[in-house]
Amino acid sequence: MANEPVVHVVDDDAAIRDSLAFLLDTANLVSRTYDSAAALLAHADRLEPGCIITDVRMPDMNGLEMVRRLAAMGVRHPVIVMTGHADVPLAIEAVRAGVKDFIEKPFDDEALLSSIQTALADHPGTARQEGPDAEVAERLASLSARERQVLEGLVAGHANKVIAYDLEISPRTVEVYRANVMTKMKARSLSELVRMTILVQRV
Repeated sequence: MANEPVVHVVDDDAAIRDSLAFLLDTANLVSRTYDSAAALLAHADRLEPGCIITDVRMPDMNGLEMVRRLAAMGVRHPVIVMTGHADVPLAIEAVRAGVKDFIEKPFDDEALLSSIQTALADHPGTARQEGPDAEVAERLASLSARERQVLEGLVAGHANKVIAYDLEISPRTVEVYRANVMTKMKARSLSELVRMTILVQRV
């Protein structure tokens, strides 16, 4: 139908584009695929309402640069970036640039679809809800000093062993603190933890 939201998929890997298009089709979601950031930007002035899913690392122009270009063009579609484990710091930078979510590969289909549904329900320009931010701020306040230090390392995109080195503790101890942080913050994933932390810090 003409008013159905469209999921715009950007990836230079044809196999991933095809598999995502198939997944979206089975979930009764309309999709458009693009083989590069440039291909999507060429249609930016006439993109159907919906959301954008993009690989964070692509030749010529990465997903983060594409997000910045879209913002400069006034395109307000929510963006989800897909990232390999090594690219998590880049994905975190993307969240800081306004990306809605990031999903680590290999991703779980249900987790991706859930993220897409959340993005499609997001209407740019709506007022920020005070309640959720206040709740997250309370959770942040409940963290111990060491847990805050570990959280800061995670939000900076550092690996566990880097955080361990900086804090002069073992990587195993960092894992314990990280698990505590995830529990106290009620975060289901690293991307959710980073996003909620950054959003509260923006307020």
